[in-house]
Amino acid sequence: MRIGLLTDGGYPYATGESRLWCDRLVRGLPQHEFDLFALSRSAHQEDQGWVRLPHHVSRVRTAPLWTPEDGTLRGSGERGLLARLVTGGGPSYGRRDRRRFAAHLKALATAICAPEDTGREPATDGGLFTEGLYGLAELARERGGLHLALRSETTVRILEAACRARGTGRTVQNATVLEHLAVAAELERALRPLSLDWYGQDSLGAVDLCHATSGGAAALPGLLAKRFFGVPLLVTEHGVQLRAHYLAATDAPFGAPVRALLATFHGQLAAEVYRQATVITPGNTHVRRWQQRCGADPARQRTVYPGMAAERFSPVGEDDDQGGPGTLVWVGRIEPAKDLIALLHAFAEVRRAEPDARLRVFGAPAEGGEGATYLAHCRALAAQLFPDEAVGAHAEGVSPVTFEEIGGPEVPDLAEAYAAGGVIVLSSVVEGFPISLVEAMFCGRATVSTDVGAVVEVIGGTGLVVPPRNPQALADACIALLRDPERRARLGAAARARALELFTVEQNLAAFRGIYLELISHAPVRREADAVDAHGEPLLFATPAEARLLGHWTQPQPPATGAWSEPGTGVPSWAAGAEPEPAPEPEGVCAAVHGPGDGDA
Repeated sequence: MRIGLLTDGGYPYATGESRLWCDRLVRGLPQHEFDLFALSRSAHQEDQGWVRLPHHVSRVRTAPLWTPEDGTLRGSGERGLLARLVTGGGPSYGRRDRRRFAAHLKALATAICAPEDTGREPATDGGLFTEGLYGLAELARERGGLHLALRSETTVRILEAACRARGTGRTVQNATVLEHLAVAAELERALRPLSLDWYGQDSLGAVDLCHATSGGAAALPGLLAKRFFGVPLLVTEHGVQLRAHYLAATDAPFGAPVRALLATFHGQLAAEVYRQATVITPGNTHVRRWQQRCGADPARQRTVYPGMAAERFSPVGEDDDQGGPGTLVWVGRIEPAKDLIALLHAFAEVRRAEPDARLRVFGAPAEGGEGATYLAHCRALAAQLFPDEAVGAHAEGVSPVTFEEIGGPEVPDLAEAYAAGGVIVLSSVVEGFPISLVEAMFCGRATVSTDVGAVVEVIGGTGLVVPPRNPQALADACIALLRDPERRARLGAAARARALELFTVEQNLAAFRGIYLELISHAPVRREADAVDAHGEPLLFATPAEARLLGHWTQPQPPATGAWSEPGTGVPSWAAGAEPEPAPEPEGVCAAVHGPGDGDA
């Protein structure tokens, strides 16, 4: 089948989220043809280029969700980026189209400026929000120029009127003109996918299934493909986009009215995506519960854990040596959410009970100044809590806590980092799906983790779990495992068995292979216009099955084995012995099947 893979800030770009998972999915299902529809997040991401794509990726369309300093939209694609968008003045709407735009935008604005707490259940059909959203999409499809209209003064006036209407919340009513302008700019960026030239019979209309690899902006093209062409929509989320928006809003340079309006918009968009999706595949139960709170129907949800490559950790996991028996190891991206401060205070308690214990921290600071500042703070605290220790008067002092990056001569790869410790520690206060924890499980290591995100679901009784922001509880759990090598080995073996059963690439691919087939089996048949005979009746087979063979089906094929062919000939048994004669190709088949240079062998 033909899959339209919808991504946001990741695959096929060399940098970004979920790119590795998407690449494994595409490469692991070579029997399907993939069309990629990708939204980029920055100029830097586009400049880094794409990963090498497999041969069964037939088409790639891209568009930016960012705006350069000069305000012009650019990107890459087959026919440019945006349908009928002209920088400068742009297309001007006539009176009728201006009325349509104003009516649809008013419905959308009224929905997102609604009272903060109405006490009512959300409308089952999306109400004013979907009326406005799909109305704007229809206008963009017919007339183009939507992004220019959303930047206009009309948009700001409609938002201002909606905010000040009777019944809206006090926070929204107090919005200033500058805040209305900020909301208009953010709406234009969020709704930019409505203006793309992806909605045609030769683009999204030609796929059998749309698979959005996240909610939010990535799923918008899937919503329109379902509305315009009836294409079923599958939504996969390893982390909830709405939750990510809530977490990022506290750091955004917006006031309370802007944050409230954007939170409502993204909440209504998430609800519509879950309402229209045929199947929703959360990456864990933590995400599943978030989706249900946003309106997802539990009957349409199926938890599919993200697949990870277990082979790179096999040598460590199969080794009986449990690393440094007195060494704790932490692996991850260094940032405040990982709460290394609590880990350092916990390790101070560990050292009082086990003076020979060591702590090795493997990781690099998160991008941006915050990560580097946090790492410097952690180093300073470690130097204060653990002065360098020397075994003698003439020996050099060594700290029991080290901060290291993977890739050096002592720790050349990730597996070696996990192999360096007897106990792996996770101290986060915020976590989605704990990848480092799964990697430690593949390595057969006992773990001590904080109870955040999907940690308990992943561990499943094969490790110790303590409350977050509790250094004493973290220290007690670490001491218990350091003093009991048999328990460490037992938990490590159980953790490895659990990881191999639930979190491998193979189980992930098997799950989506079955979901793809199930969805397409229930989808209505959409026949091409030329798949009819001279009387307009549908043909039994639009493309004969033998057209899928290389060359003429009556000609000998490469040697094959099995009951269907004569040994060593590759010719079907029922055709063996017959003198093969060239048969005329069915009209139109050669051009469709054989590419340039394939020949007629």
